[in-house]
Formats: sequence, C-alpha cells, structure tokens
Amino acid sequence: MAQIDLFDIESYAYELPEKLIAQNPVSPRNHSRLLVLDRHTGTMTHTYFYELEHFLKEGDVLVLNDTRVIPARLYGVKEKGTAHVEILLLKPLDATWTCWEALVRPGRRLKKGSAVRLKNGVLVSIENALSEGVRVVRFPEESNVLSLLEEIGEIPFPPYIKYTSASSSDYQTVFAKRNGSSAAPTASLHFTQAQLQHLVEEHGITLAWVTLHVGLGTFRPVQVSDIRQHNIHKEYCEVPESTASLIRKAKAEKRRVIASGTTVARTLESMSVDNEEVIQQGCKNTSLFIYPGYNFKIVDGLITNFHLPRSTLLMLVAALAGYDNIMNAYKTAVEKEYRFFSFGDAMFIC
Repeated sequence: MAQIDLFDIESYAYELPEKLIAQNPVSPRNHSRLLVLDRHTGTMTHTYFYELEHFLKEGDVLVLNDTRVIPARLYGVKEKGTAHVEILLLKPLDATWTCWEALVRPGRRLKKGSAVRLKNGVLVSIENALSEGVRVVRFPEESNVLSLLEEIGEIPFPPYIKYTSASSSDYQTVFAKRNGSSAAPTASLHFTQAQLQHLVEEHGITLAWVTLHVGLGTFRPVQVSDIRQHNIHKEYCEVPESTASLIRKAKAEKRRVIASGTTVARTLESMSVDNEEVIQQGCKNTSLFIYPGYNFKIVDGLITNFHLPRSTLLMLVAALAGYDNIMNAYKTAVEKEYRFFSFGDAMFIC
C-alpha cells in the first residue's frame, strides 16, 4: 500500500455526493447528528448533538467564539457603465469601518480608481488590488457603515448553499455578540441557550469566550499541490484575560480545554506560548495554518462540522485527530449519510 503524503493536497480529497451538502439547518438546532471520534483509538460513536453532555467531563472548559456575522454582501452598479457588482466585505482596515478589504465581482472590471453605486445610492470607491478579486473598498467618511449594512446588506451564505429557506438568524449563533464576521463559526450553530445553561448548571462545564472574525480564509481554496506552500489569510482574533486565566488554571489542573469550532482552535493556538501549555491574553491578526505535524499546546478536544475536501479546515482536524482517523471518520459519515458543511451535522473529536 502506497504511503500517504500528508503535504499533498490530493491526500485531503474525498468523494461527497451533492445530496449530502446541507441546504437547511435542522430544528431545533441541537437535533443535528453527532459523530464522536476518539482521537486516541479511532473509535466512533453515532449520536445526536443534544447528547453532547455524555461526552464532556466535569471541569472541562468549553471555549466559544462570540463573533457576529454582519450583512457583509452588498450589490450595486459600476458608476461608469452598467456592470452589476457584488461586494463581500471581509475585514475592516480602520477603526471607523469606512475602509475594507473586500472580495469584488467582477474583479476584472473594477480597477483602482473605479466606483460602485450601492442600492441606496451611496458611492464606494475601489482602491488597491490586493490579489485576484480582492480589493480595498472605501466608503464615504461620513458613513455609518454598520447601519448601512443593516439597511441594504445581506448575510453571506456560503456558495455551496444554493437553495435554502434559512433566515439570517439561522446563520448566527445564539450567543453572537461582536460584529465582524463574513461567515459563521458553524460548529456553534448547534448550541441552544438551554443546552449551554444545562452544561454549566448540571454538568460542571465552564464556558469561556474568544473572538475570531471569520474572513477570506473560509472562502479561499488551497491552490497549491504542496499544502506547505499555501498562504492562509489573516483573521483578527482576541483572547481576553478572563479566558486566558481560566485556561491556564485548567491546564495546571489537567482539565480539558474543548474548542467549539476551528475558529476557536486557531485563536487559542495562535495565542499560546511556544512549546508550553500556556496561553496569553491579547489580540492579533493570525495567519496560523494548522496541518498534520502541528503540536497542539492548548486544545484537547474539538467540536466541529464536516469540512470541504482539500480545505485548510480539514487539514486542521486531521492534525488534531490524526489523518487516518479523520479520513476514516469522513468515509463513515458519507456512508451513513451525515449532512455536511455549514448547516450540516457535527463531530466531536475527543
């Protein structure tokens, strides 16, 4: 049997029938299926998300991302011409939110110096071209951009959700608070307020909070054959001192730190201290790319959804659970017709 090259992008390919790509969320949220994967043995258990309590342990610290998805998709017309334009805001470049990194279509028609008139008449200017399709977009200085987005923007469902009856609130966690994401931290879409309260009050789970605003890294595929050559996009993340303190205490007492989602895993590992099970408080624009061979310092377990083939998120979960365990779990999930991607079912790697 040929040896797998863990740095070859094709090692992260798998066959997925289109019918398994979830177009709508389940209701109630926590009635999705849950595949529990023991990363030490490869053993799998098939259950439902509302049974998560049976796989957590008293004293576990469950870390959640409190980011809120903004209505980041805008439509307009090129000022000089008739071309219809789509702008997906990815990351603010200033404190006032008037200057943004954005994915624009059609990018080839939107050169530096061109302008787009939005549906409400506001004119935005196209500045520097950063990469293919990515531009710096500037709103008028007097703009209240968040209010503008709430007025004419749309929640940007991922491109593989082609037909859905989901509302914008379905693509928002029940604890979303801090505006800034272009996509949801989808692993946490499964939680209800009642379930979180039950985990704390009846099972001794401690909740902790971080922020990572999801940006272009979620949308951009890996386009190199050797994954080590891929440059992952930077995303803003933050760990408050209250969370860092809880995690330091848990680590000292040999209690588990469970990340709810790959965004949380990236945040915690980005703020870890080199070669130590210690985390620092603070914020940064992280470009941490986690793939097999990475040594996790903080994360002991991970709640996650099923990810796209050849994606950086699939590589991250393979790094935590082990490549063979993950690919076997995905094969099993396809055979048992789990629902995949943002509105799909969940996995708990423990």
